[in-house]
Amino acid sequence: MSQSEGYKTKQRDHILQFLIENQARHVTVDDVVDHLKQSGNPVGKVTVYRYLDKLVNNGSVRKFLLEDTGACYQYTADQKECAVHFHLKCITCKKLIHLNCDFMSGIERHILKEHHFQIDSSRTVFYGQCQTCLKQSG
Repeated sequence: MSQSEGYKTKQRDHILQFLIENQARHVTVDDVVDHLKQSGNPVGKVTVYRYLDKLVNNGSVRKFLLEDTGACYQYTADQKECAVHFHLKCITCKKLIHLNCDFMSGIERHILKEHHFQIDSSRTVFYGQCQTCLKQSG
């Protein structure tokens, strides 16, 4: 274990296990804290924030800053695909969705070529309504 990782504790193990089990979605610190409390392994919010920061710094977790819900996190470990696509954020249910779309890649190339601006697709979020929320409102 490297010094930058810090000490291995049961609390960290529980946090990491939750992140791994939920790697297909984006979770908030409150999601982690609530789950661990309900499972009988309570961990303080400050501990969760500190450990998530370490995981973000070592590249195991991606952090997304969203204007309405603050930060959310996703366990990515060695998966780099999250860094190469855009995201959709539902303004109704607050779900963050990966957008793997060749058309958007073409727009990204166009903006670079024609406007000399490199988009960071991993930090680009389009806001709107997901299919489920559209059906419910419509």
